[in-house]
Amino acid sequence: MSDLLESALNPQSVAVIGASENIHKIGGRPIYYMQKHGFGGRIYPINPAREEVQGLKSYASLAALPEAPDLAMVIVGGDKAVDAVAQCAAFGVKSAVVVASGFGETGEAGRAVQHAMVATARAAGMRLYGPNTQGLANFSTGAIAGFSTMFVEVPPADGPVGIVSQSGGMSAMAYGLLRGRGLGVRHVHATGNEADITVSDLAWAVAHDPDVKLLLLYLENIANPELLARTAAYARERDLPIIAVKAGRSESGQKAASSHTGSLANEDRTVDAFFRHHGIWRVRDPHAQALAAEAYLKGWRPEGRRLVIISNSGASCVMGADASEEFGLPLAELAPATRADVASRLPGFATALNPIDITAALLSNSGLFGDVLPAVAQDPAADLFFINIPVAGAGYDVEAFARDTAAFALSTGKPVVVAAWQDSVAAPFKAQGIPTYVNENDALGTLAQLASHTALMRKAIVPWPADTAPALPPGTGQFLNEAQSLAVLAAAGVPVVAHRLCRSAKEAEDALAAVGAPAVVKACSGDVPHKSEHGLVALNVGTAAEAAALFDRQWAKLAELGATQEGVIVAAMRRGQHEFMVGARIDPVFGPVVVVGDGGKYVEALQDVAVLVPPFAAADVTAALRTLRIAPLLEGVRGDPPLDIDALAEVVVAVGKLIVGAGGAIASIDVNPVLVAARGQGAVVLDALIERGG
Repeated sequence: MSDLLESALNPQSVAVIGASENIHKIGGRPIYYMQKHGFGGRIYPINPAREEVQGLKSYASLAALPEAPDLAMVIVGGDKAVDAVAQCAAFGVKSAVVVASGFGETGEAGRAVQHAMVATARAAGMRLYGPNTQGLANFSTGAIAGFSTMFVEVPPADGPVGIVSQSGGMSAMAYGLLRGRGLGVRHVHATGNEADITVSDLAWAVAHDPDVKLLLLYLENIANPELLARTAAYARERDLPIIAVKAGRSESGQKAASSHTGSLANEDRTVDAFFRHHGIWRVRDPHAQALAAEAYLKGWRPEGRRLVIISNSGASCVMGADASEEFGLPLAELAPATRADVASRLPGFATALNPIDITAALLSNSGLFGDVLPAVAQDPAADLFFINIPVAGAGYDVEAFARDTAAFALSTGKPVVVAAWQDSVAAPFKAQGIPTYVNENDALGTLAQLASHTALMRKAIVPWPADTAPALPPGTGQFLNEAQSLAVLAAAGVPVVAHRLCRSAKEAEDALAAVGAPAVVKACSGDVPHKSEHGLVALNVGTAAEAAALFDRQWAKLAELGATQEGVIVAAMRRGQHEFMVGARIDPVFGPVVVVGDGGKYVEALQDVAVLVPPFAAADVTAALRTLRIAPLLEGVRGDPPLDIDALAEVVVAVGKLIVGAGGAIASIDVNPVLVAARGQGAVVLDALIERGG
């Protein structure tokens, strides 16, 4: 389901089952918050022990209410929570927020109770939030069906940011960090165990709020990737950046996530690939989300990543240049006319090259920022601007620096950030709305993220045309044999090594003559997918007699293993520069995914691979290859020629199209090695294994 969840996010009436007079208890907080922050709807406290709760009439039960509320908060625990959900469903409540814990996060028995509760809700058409959730908050309407202490510690202010999180604690943390930076937040929603409503559901709804300009997500699993992908596509259409924290990167983190929200963490590299594919930027924690938020909310979308550094310290210029290289922000090569203009505005001993050192002359001439910034603003090489002020104070007109910087940002629309560790220096810049950080790493990291994420959001996803499903050979075995696997790949346009499948020693002799010596001789059986482990691969076979003897030996070995004797392959020995692997599989969460990386016999040990989510272009493959540890080898080292990575990319695309086109008939494809020759000389598959789908 992908509705906009109006009954929960914009309810006209809210019941609180387990209401409390004490505003510091879970049952008291929602009522207190809604009354304090302007909820215009009807609030129905339910507490059979009280006539009145926080100045509102209290009701003995849900059935005693004058209407079925849009939203009910279930704050009672255990069996009472299960009963309350059933009562809400029967009474016609549209949405229920179940705060109580002790369900799916506790184990199998708790999951069974949770599933039954969801079944009851769905049968009545009611949506369920939680259980084990901190609740929902919409500060534009005051509809706060949550109990976070953070809303007391840091008073709310409506604003352009939406937060959707599995964890209540992380939603509160992100909210507090954003408010601490002076940013308003509209939505703060926690999904807890996600028995029904997931982060993806709420992200879809929040993305459709036209006043939300930045969407922050915290996930421990991705329960509905199809809807999250749709949300990301919609967000790109309306230029809404999504920044996600996906916890459970490590094995320990995955175990902790399971006990925390009852979720199952997804394989991390695949999560990275999914986010990249859909234009979602991934960061490590809520601190990183909040750090860059202000720059996004400025609406800055840089055209490139070329950087201009301006400082009143030569040392800061040098350090900024070092850091810019670390962040992949090349220093802009300013035009001669720009350099001349800058030089004319600076003292003769100042530096007009980029980085621009305006020196301590700033102390005596407070207008230098205002002079220099316009001079470089229109240079087409300048995409991003970084102002570093390591020292200022008495005698410096920092207010003027800040005003000039703000005017520059407003007139050009180009991103400009400031590093100023002194509070007295930072404050005027912050007051002018300039993103200001205590150090250059945070400042340049923000610019790098903004530039990279903008490029990611602008990158179009080009769909693959629907291909005819591949014809797989008949059979019921889990794996195709190697000859069958190579034939399926060849039919898909993948270059495969010259080979013959032999069923006699004489055929092996003839095959050697056909493919040429030296050759490879290897047993072929779908029952033995990993032949080398059984001594069923022989290299550098040079004579017909050798080929015949190896046939007899391997044929006998298959019989000894109890494997089907489907033949022996005689294949040409091929030479190339480097061995790669290409794999594809049906991920249980994300569907078809493709892997490419360093190949050969150490592939499992080294795991130098990149993951791609279809559809993708050959250019995406080459970009992924450049992220590998072996990337320096691609262009040739120590006299070796550059590799034909374009040919490898075509293999990867073909394998991706093959598994997608199979529509589930293929569970996995393992192509290892793919031998890649020098640039312009192609690539060829030497071995392959295809697993049938269910």
